[in-house]
Amino acid sequence: MREAAELTQPTAIDPATGRRGAPRHCGWCGRRLPEGGNIGRRRRYCGQSCRQRAYERRTALQRSGLPEDAVVLSDTEVAALQDRLFQLRCAAEDIVTAAEDGADARELRTLAEEIARAAKDLEQLR
Repeated sequence: MREAAELTQPTAIDPATGRRGAPRHCGWCGRRLPEGGNIGRRRRYCGQSCRQRAYERRTALQRSGLPEDAVVLSDTEVAALQDRLFQLRCAAEDIVTAAEDGADARELRTLAEEIARAAKDLEQLR
């Protein structure tokens, strides 16, 4: 239910230009941030726990000598990511095969929707 409410929020207005910009998201978990007033700094995190996790990550990266934009994944996370990429590739190959076999538009659309769903799942790295 929370996701539906987040999707209906209007985009943020840039105070410098007065134009609507892209919606702002939490720097840690990626959730859409609520729109704030024009006073103070813009929020970077949706709550204290996300702010704390981001701080812990930054300090751990500083101690390890890795660049700040480095992404560290466990073996399990890498394997899961590889599985999701494999699913996406298989779905794309299914469309190529179906097109070569003369599939109708309805079948191609169904396969394309499967690719879109796999790609959307793959975007969710957090």
